[in-house]
Amino acid sequence: MSGAGAPVTAPVDCSGLRVAVVAASWHQQVMDGLLAGAERALADHRVEDAVLTRVPGTFELPVAAQAHAEQGFDAVVALGVVIRGGTPHFEYVCSAATDGLTRVSLDHRVPIGFGVLTCDDDRQALDRAGLEGSTEDKGYEAASAALLTAHTLRKVRGGVA
Repeated sequence: MSGAGAPVTAPVDCSGLRVAVVAASWHQQVMDGLLAGAERALADHRVEDAVLTRVPGTFELPVAAQAHAEQGFDAVVALGVVIRGGTPHFEYVCSAATDGLTRVSLDHRVPIGFGVLTCDDDRQALDRAGLEGSTEDKGYEAASAALLTAHTLRKVRGGVA
């Protein structure tokens, strides 16, 4: 299982952080699970007014994340799913999304929660979507990672850490 070795972290109070969630629209059932997981993480970390932006697909996540980073958001959660097919499209989209989101994070010094599933088939995606019967909740994990990192950066930038 890919979740083996994951850290055990408790939610921290992230009230006051400006958070955006950018989510692709392909694979609705999987995306519904990822979004629900992200919403649970936001609630657990006491984020009340996150902004949700939907884009057509995973390829469009970096530009939407960049728009929010430019507006001063403290964290962005990027959610999407790409399922391998019979052409190189999978590799191109996965690489572009990963590279683009990394660039946005580093260029704008904003943590991006990477909730992009890159799966060989529908079953793998459903197993990671945080749905009933799933073994993992990548939407929750991505949101929590972005929030914990934003919380840490706030302390570091304030000279506390």
